[in-house]
Amino acid sequence: MREIIADSKLVAYCGLYCGACRSYLKEKCPGCHDNERASWCKVRTCCMEHSYTSCAECKEFPDPHSCRKFHNFFSRAIGFVLRSDRRACVVQIRQLGLEGHAQKMAQNRRQTIPR
Repeated sequence: MREIIADSKLVAYCGLYCGACRSYLKEKCPGCHDNERASWCKVRTCCMEHSYTSCAECKEFPDPHSCRKFHNFFSRAIGFVLRSDRRACVVQIRQLGLEGHAQKMAQNRRQTIPR
């Protein structure tokens, strides 16, 4: 099993931190950026089309909740069930940068910022 480490390459396009995800740690998932089977994810597709490393780079939607790809019914339902605040992750990336976000998430051993 992998250990939780701070690595900016493990920040998902939506702001989640793959480096603390159970599936990633158990080596069942390569992480967002390397997961070619995640073609269903509209956030991932959008970021790849715009060459963004995360939604934090998007200038079209300063508030991620105004983006329908980021803030759709499915993401709201999953966020509610998992008590996850991806928007707070994007805000934190904008404040601390990818490396700072990765360090903070690894230090807290969290995949997301809780609601």
